[in-house]
Amino acid sequence: MIAALLLSFGVIFVAELGDKSQLMAMTYALRYRWWVVLGAITVATTAVHAVSVFFGHFLGLSIPANLMSIFAGLAMLIFGLWTLRGDRLDDDESTKANRVGASVFFAVMSAFFLAELGDKTMLATITLSTGHNWLGVWIGSTLGMVAADALAIAIGALLGKHLPERTIAIGAAVLFFGFAAWLLAEGLVGSTMPTVVATISAAVLITGLGSVYVWRVHRTAAEHAEHTDTDDPRPIAR
Repeated sequence: MIAALLLSFGVIFVAELGDKSQLMAMTYALRYRWWVVLGAITVATTAVHAVSVFFGHFLGLSIPANLMSIFAGLAMLIFGLWTLRGDRLDDDESTKANRVGASVFFAVMSAFFLAELGDKTMLATITLSTGHNWLGVWIGSTLGMVAADALAIAIGALLGKHLPERTIAIGAAVLFFGFAAWLLAEGLVGSTMPTVVATISAAVLITGLGSVYVWRVHRTAAEHAEHTDTDDPRPIAR
């Protein structure tokens, strides 16, 4: 259980670095009491990861261990590319953060619960729970996410500005790729040749398509930023 807890804590902490949830945490904490925001995040995370562990645990009971390692490795590869893509709050989420009224706790809790459904941290928790102690994964993943969001809240409060998203995203992606290589190697040991070929083909396909997708996302963002700067009639502050 302890090993599963520590592994889950590390993986989810890394997954949360530079994620949209961190930006949401920082945005809310700049406007409301930090302990209310952190408490709401903890409740929402506990609930989402309970659902993730439930599905992941029972899914893992019917799948061989080496295949689960392969699936986990491919998932980590996707998470790394996903992290390189970057994340930001869209206009709707920023508006919600600015307009929350009296029920701050429930508003923040609801926002985080909905934001985490289908997010990479939820998928990573499902992946981890398929081959590790479910209680350890549940506790570790919850603590990892809360710790990462607490870090965002603390730095945002101290510096009064956003985290250096790009640098953090690159570092997190490198760690994910390391996890992917380790898990794939572990799963391929003793596997049949068709499994090895299929796994390598899938990894190459994911890397290729993911790299093109990441490149297009950043190119579009750069063109949008350039267009916005060109159209903005306001003088540049010096």
